[in-house]
Amino acid sequence: MHPLVRTARTTGLLYLSLAIAGGLGFLLIRQRLFAAGDPAATLANLVEHETLARVGIAFELLVVVTQALAAAWFYRLFRTADSFAAAGIAAFGLVNAVTILTSAAMLATALEVALAPAGDTAATVQLLYLISANLWGVGALFFGLWLIPMGWCVLRSGWMPRALGWVLVVGGVAYVLNAFVRYLVPGSESAVDALTVPATVGELWMIGYLLVHGVGARAREETPAAV
Repeated sequence: MHPLVRTARTTGLLYLSLAIAGGLGFLLIRQRLFAAGDPAATLANLVEHETLARVGIAFELLVVVTQALAAAWFYRLFRTADSFAAAGIAAFGLVNAVTILTSAAMLATALEVALAPAGDTAATVQLLYLISANLWGVGALFFGLWLIPMGWCVLRSGWMPRALGWVLVVGGVAYVLNAFVRYLVPGSESAVDALTVPATVGELWMIGYLLVHGVGARAREETPAAV
């Protein structure tokens, strides 16, 4: 197997793992534990489902690990095509990782407080979960920003379909706007959800292309010594 294809498929596997960890942790487990507007229910959920809460923290940590590694491998993949844009993918991806690391710390603290009550435990737990959710919300800035140089690398390299590059760039811009709309326009859930669609399409397309094709024939011809 060509070394660049191997690097691409490793990158795709890490990206897929990131998507799965984020989906299971943030979209599934968190929804079973956090009760919006009901601190007592959130506290009760943490106490009654301690193991699930711990698994949720573990998934957030897995997001951090896979995000950091995916950022590094994207740099390794694209550094010969455009070193500046490749460094941008890595830098923005690492900021993503730090943001979610902070969120994981909030969830871990919430569980500790729930299991060792002190003061207004329910309110404290609810506050920690709200901070965690908003870390994901403001983190949308960098979730979007890392897609823009990723799409640019696709366009500059010619190693993947140009349409994929443009979808990633548009998706990245839309995701950045998502963060602003979320806080500037209360009650705009439908618009916020719509703004994530291009990014989701681009990310799934990128994951699939990396895993199935790796890179195109042009990349293998131009970089015979890629590692």
